[in-house]
Amino acid sequence: MTYRAPVSDIVFTMRHVAGLDRAVADGVYGDLSVDLSQAILDEAGRFANDVIAPLNREGDKHGATIENGVVTTAPGWKEAYKAWSEAGWNALPGPVEYGGQGLPTLLNSACVEMWNAASMAFGIGPVLTMGAIEALVAHASDDLKSRYLEKLVSGEWTATMNLTEPQAGSDLAALRSRAERSGDGTYRITGQKIFITYGEHDLTDNIVHLVLARLPDAPAGTRGISLFLVPKFLPDGTRNDVRCHSLEHKLGIHASPTCTMIFGDNGGAVGWLVGEENRGLNCMFTMMNNARLAVGLQGVAIAERAYQQALAYAHERRQGRAIGTTEGMSPIVAHPDVQRNLLTMKALTAAARAICYMTAEAIDRAHLEQDPARRKTAHERASLLTPVAKAFSTDIGMEVASLGVQVHGGMGFVEETGAAQHLRDARIAPIYEGTNGIQAIDLVTRKLPLSGGETVRAQIAAMRAVVGRLLKESTPAFGATAPRLRDAIESLDRATSYLLHALASNAQGEALAGATPYLRLFALAQGGAALAEMALTANALGAGGDKDPAHAGRIALCRFFAENIAVGAKGLEETVMGGAGFLQDATLALAS
Repeated sequence: MTYRAPVSDIVFTMRHVAGLDRAVADGVYGDLSVDLSQAILDEAGRFANDVIAPLNREGDKHGATIENGVVTTAPGWKEAYKAWSEAGWNALPGPVEYGGQGLPTLLNSACVEMWNAASMAFGIGPVLTMGAIEALVAHASDDLKSRYLEKLVSGEWTATMNLTEPQAGSDLAALRSRAERSGDGTYRITGQKIFITYGEHDLTDNIVHLVLARLPDAPAGTRGISLFLVPKFLPDGTRNDVRCHSLEHKLGIHASPTCTMIFGDNGGAVGWLVGEENRGLNCMFTMMNNARLAVGLQGVAIAERAYQQALAYAHERRQGRAIGTTEGMSPIVAHPDVQRNLLTMKALTAAARAICYMTAEAIDRAHLEQDPARRKTAHERASLLTPVAKAFSTDIGMEVASLGVQVHGGMGFVEETGAAQHLRDARIAPIYEGTNGIQAIDLVTRKLPLSGGETVRAQIAAMRAVVGRLLKESTPAFGATAPRLRDAIESLDRATSYLLHALASNAQGEALAGATPYLRLFALAQGGAALAEMALTANALGAGGDKDPAHAGRIALCRFFAENIAVGAKGLEETVMGGAGFLQDATLALAS
């Protein structure tokens, strides 16, 4: 089965949880309307369905290849990318002054989900180009902007992010790549980078590498890292001193070339400084934070595709007799355990989508709000939600893809159905762009203390407000949704107080030990509140005469999440607040 973009679910989430309607009414998005957003997403869905999705299976089987340093992408890849960029999709969020459409992160996030659901190996490439554009807009010289941005915005050229080295993965303080001043305003870059996504390919004529390296007189650690723009081809058309040494043989996303890059075989690759010397990490984080949201959307995307395929298979596959059936075999979708699996897949996907879109809307307001106070509030909210969006969404991408294999049974374990590919592809997302453990540490140690804890308190207050509306709702279809979500939010509140106190008391070990379960707890409470907002809206629309059958489904999905998934919040609270004892015994337990 191929993919069909769930545009109606996407638009409903954007409007009634992320706040598209409110942002349009506030004038945050200029002359963008809800109707225009719908039209853009309808067209994006068609492109994802008809052009990208059919290539996914062939891309997985064929992969990218390298011969004599030349990388060739999978059959159909080059033509699809050309059609995609010529249709203006790469330019969607780009700055208007360089040929972009200047459309909001929220709208582009919905498109990013669709590109990656159609093919995660295809969708990851443009994410890096878009991130590089943002970094260059914020930090590059006017000369570099005029030389590179227009072609990057149009998609005529692509970009990469070169951080990781064999000895320096998450710990960039160990980075060894070198940069030497050449005396003419350029630098000579030497070193090796690994795991570079789309570091070499045949989709475009030029590739712009953003590379972290150290100057000879740089301070030690991360304070001594600079960022350089190193193009594959120099402005005069000559080939730069950079090459792809090899491609990684990976568990998944086979059609995405993951490269080992060598800079400086012949004296050093020519590079230009982006931003200031020794402040490259600040520049790169402009790119990385946006990439983290995009990777979260990859988790949503792969979960959505795995769910669609599992649901279709469950309707087709007949096995056993369902309750109340006396003749013949029933489709497995009629069995309660399969229904639980499918509902879990759908509910987790919907919750993760809502969190990602909420993050995107906060990013937009952080950039576009005119009032400084509202801009600061939005920035802190986006900062709080970003690690949750990245880590929770990619975790559930794995979980949902695994459940998809389970629904397929033995046929899921063989490659024939394609269910296994989703699981293989999903596995990288919790690792790259900052592992999910690092996201949890970032959430607890850097984001909870924002504004003295007031940012997270405001977010919890917003969740409570949704539950307050639920408690007034008498519709029987909601079941125990309100008390279950209330309990989850109170667990989050108590765990938050515990961690803030631990940080204030310099109990770093306790805070770090509880970081990962805390992030999951936060996501369950926030995801449940988001689904409740959708359910309340659906209920109101139904009461107002809108007979869309999807409304009843949204209420049922919210109830399932509250009564079957959010109830895990209490156990997570106990882990956060009482699970750090392992720190005393971990060395003993791991010794054998």
